[in-house]
Amino acid sequence: MTITITAFENSPDGGKGLARDTRVRWALEEAGQPYEVRLLSFRAMKEPAHLGLHPFGQIPTYEEGELALFESGAIVFHIAERHAGLLPHDPDARARAITWMFAAINTVEPPILELVTVKFIEGDKPWAAERMPLVVERIRTRLRQLSARLGDADWLDGAFSAGDLMMVSVLLRLKPSGILGEFPSLAAYVARGEARPAYQRAYAAQAAVAAGHRAA
Repeated sequence: MTITITAFENSPDGGKGLARDTRVRWALEEAGQPYEVRLLSFRAMKEPAHLGLHPFGQIPTYEEGELALFESGAIVFHIAERHAGLLPHDPDARARAITWMFAAINTVEPPILELVTVKFIEGDKPWAAERMPLVVERIRTRLRQLSARLGDADWLDGAFSAGDLMMVSVLLRLKPSGILGEFPSLAAYVARGEARPAYQRAYAAQAAVAAGHRAA
């Protein structure tokens, strides 16, 4: 059965790999699974056909036969469980890798998304200037904790796993802000993720969509 995912027809990040379909593309590339992409306009994302797949009108979604999924973390988890290469065989190591997947999206990502909100959505509000330092400090607190746990290891728990895939995907959102550069071990960790051939293929696929849109 062919796997089909959805992605932005015109991604807000301009093809820099920050849209959440990149996480799913990366997981599929790591697992060696072919897939097709259905590109959606912002209008199409709010229409009944897509809302039937994603009740909140977002991307990505995942379809394979009768199975339809939404939420990037759930999709990556499904891919990791169904195909080899993203979760360890050892049950305890597997559980730890899954824990890191949840940590990435539940603990590390929320303050990073707050930064995006303050900067681009609330930037013209009177409280934005006062709120920004508080948000940045919350991010730094999480990064200090994560950096301490990573230490000088290449990956979070032994070999690369879906936990690293999700964590690197989350941390990539910080590159434009310069905050990630304050933590050299984490910057190097992200660079290792970006250097993986599977990530390079996923990034190139998303960038090609953006380039095609600009040329149209």
